[in-house]
Amino acid sequence: MGISRPVANSTTDQAFGGPDSSSRGVRHPGSSGQGDPRPPESSGQVRGALVVLAGPTAVGKGTVAAHIRAHHPEVLLSVSATTRKPRPGEVEAVNYYFVDDAEFDRMIEHSEFLEWATVHNASRYGTPKAPIIAALERGRSVLLEIDIQGARQVRQAFPEARLVFLLPPTWDELVRRLVGRGTEDAEERERRLATARVELAAQDEFDYRVVNSDVETAAQEVVHLMPAAHS
Repeated sequence: MGISRPVANSTTDQAFGGPDSSSRGVRHPGSSGQGDPRPPESSGQVRGALVVLAGPTAVGKGTVAAHIRAHHPEVLLSVSATTRKPRPGEVEAVNYYFVDDAEFDRMIEHSEFLEWATVHNASRYGTPKAPIIAALERGRSVLLEIDIQGARQVRQAFPEARLVFLLPPTWDELVRRLVGRGTEDAEERERRLATARVELAAQDEFDYRVVNSDVETAAQEVVHLMPAAHS
């Protein structure tokens, strides 16, 4: 069984980087809102861990996060807001808060997001910050399943956050997963694969890498970074 490894210690066990990992693409930066979103420090209080799970499209972030939700109820899985349409089987307020552009704009204006970004040059995604701050203040660990742009913003807002990059076992397996889920047409798949090459090149920005060969194993490695969740 593999283990989560700090990037600085991975020189002898190089994680998969994908073909043409030096390629670049056009990205749309988001905004994390105004003010410092971190909860105030209080002496003697044990704060929960904030763990960010990111990675390329179709790598299985949602599946790993769903496994953690089902088997580790002590971990708060943050629910993002998005302007995209629900996929088959997705549930409002469980998988996402599905909102229109006007509501998303209102949330930005009122600084309700920890981070937000436009993903795949299409839909917008954002992380409501109030539930996260409340959970951390209560000593509960929080998992954010977000895109790489959002992870960078969380790094700025919460330097103590633990950033985890989820990798596919191989590039071919990533392609197979994207095609197999059948939620995108051929043009959209090609666009997402091009984005995935760019996203894979960002893995060195993260604290840990986890290879998603097996969902249960990958989920356990992520949970291991949350002391309150596995003690």
